[in-house]
Amino acid sequence: MREWTFLTNHAQALLFIAQHPDARLRDLADALDVTERTAYGLVADLTASGFVVKEKDGRRNRYHVREDRLLRDSTARERTVGDVLQLFAAATPQRRPARRG
Repeated sequence: MREWTFLTNHAQALLFIAQHPDARLRDLADALDVTERTAYGLVADLTASGFVVKEKDGRRNRYHVREDRLLRDSTARERTVGDVLQLFAAATPQRRPARRG
């Protein structure tokens, strides 16, 4: 079976940017295990769609997530980006105990 992830690369990029606004594209690419070119495309898509704002800070860029933006997904049109970010921020990874036979 081909491996897949629950969240799209765009969603993962958005979450990463929300948690690391000072990160470089290289950092995003490493975190998502994609090329820098792919990371650039993801950020460009998110910026063009208005979900992320890119701000020049000296020689680097800072990225800000627009949490007030409504999601484009037809099943969650009433939800904002901030709603989704809160879900993931509130979730703490917990290890489940192994099942005993």
